[in-house]
Amino acid sequence: MKNHVVINADIEKAKINKNIYGHFAEHLGRGIYEGIWVGEDSSIPNTNGIRNDVLAALKNLNIPVLRWPGGCFADEYHWKDGIGPRENRKRMINTHWGGVVENNHFGTHEFMMLCEMLETEPYICGNVGSGTVQEMSEWVEYMTFDGESPMANLRKENGREEPWKLTYFGVGNENWGCGGNMRPEYYADLYRRYQTYVRNYGDNRIYKIAGGANVDDYNWTEVLMKNAARMMDGLSLHYYTIPGEFWTGKGSATDFPESEWFITLKKALHMDTLITKHSTIMDKYDPEKRIGMIIDEWGTWFDPEPGTNPGFLYQQNTIRDALVAGLHFNVFHEHADRVQMANIAQTINVLQAMILTEGEKMILTPTYHVFDMFKVHHDATLLAVDGQFGQYELDGESLPQTSVSASKDANGNIHISLCNLDHQNAAEIEVHLRGINVEAASISGTILTAGEMNAHNTFEQPENVKPAEFTEVKADGQSLSVTLPPMSVVVLAVK
Repeated sequence: MKNHVVINADIEKAKINKNIYGHFAEHLGRGIYEGIWVGEDSSIPNTNGIRNDVLAALKNLNIPVLRWPGGCFADEYHWKDGIGPRENRKRMINTHWGGVVENNHFGTHEFMMLCEMLETEPYICGNVGSGTVQEMSEWVEYMTFDGESPMANLRKENGREEPWKLTYFGVGNENWGCGGNMRPEYYADLYRRYQTYVRNYGDNRIYKIAGGANVDDYNWTEVLMKNAARMMDGLSLHYYTIPGEFWTGKGSATDFPESEWFITLKKALHMDTLITKHSTIMDKYDPEKRIGMIIDEWGTWFDPEPGTNPGFLYQQNTIRDALVAGLHFNVFHEHADRVQMANIAQTINVLQAMILTEGEKMILTPTYHVFDMFKVHHDATLLAVDGQFGQYELDGESLPQTSVSASKDANGNIHISLCNLDHQNAAEIEVHLRGINVEAASISGTILTAGEMNAHNTFEQPENVKPAEFTEVKADGQSLSVTLPPMSVVVLAVK
């Protein structure tokens, strides 16, 4: 069956917040140390301790927002351990992630410096699980107060005269689990208390994010919205795409059968159901959609690479991960009225990473390339898309063969992102563009695809999976005829 899609160029919907293309860097494995931070004395080329190759690659993505320091690490992180002369900083055990020593060399000043280098917004996650109200309050004061106060003076002593601009602040992380194993009623009360002291100093305005549900815990969302909605600007949601069982075996990142390819994409599409159901609860208490849904942890989670520290969550990244990323973005677009931020887990060397490093070597992953291709959607206006899709079938189950989203940028250019989930068959798509003259338009495209389900980049073959020009598109009247190869992600530009 052919796939028929109608894109209504004259029916504009919500703005796609560029923050759904956000990132997450936790103190976990080689994500911060070796991945981002090597220190000024490293033989690896760096600027003030930040790796130059990683910095350049991330700048190219126009990262809009970066979440730090966790994750589970956030609720055992005490920020004062990470300021002042590095040689004097407290060494601690990273109990969640491998039991390794955390030397706190990458702290508030280093993170804020990284964000300034990347021209990205910092999103800081505060410690509710093992921290005090005073500790959280003083952190905000330290970062944002412009005047004389104990914390502002301490910041100046540590070399930063001007306060930083800080918009996004998370009040705790996964407080239903690693952040304290709390009941929703208890966390709702704690959230109300802690957020009271996350103050706005001067003209700095903080967007307060409450710790939301794990996957389909709809009761958590209900309780938080009922008891604390008026005190929050955002509510988080965490969901990982895992083909196997979380505790007994998630599946290999590279050595998997076609059945695991299928189940991975099926579980990726489940994000749409989760957003829809949590949004329905949020709508009950917030019909104006003032509160953003913040999906600040998402992505694939497979078994760690053999031979690596299992607590470091290092996994390879294949064309399958690229499809998962493309599907998520198309889903986030469709919910642009409610989803205001998303942060992939994680940026470097951890889970579904953009970048993998090994000593001085660095490679870009297929997921990186999807982020690069899709950045044309940043802050663009979602267009109405209707379609009839063929089915992708395996072992008696079926999924839609294709996923499509379209947006219009500030210059009136239309970008169409398309995914073919099918690992064996090409997808023929008839795209009817209402509201513009297709034949008068300039049409170009970029494709990411591969010949094998587990195709990935290695340090020996760093460009095994990379974008290429896409030419399998023909204009005919008001329509485009597009042929998507198996397991491919394509972005078309109609100018």
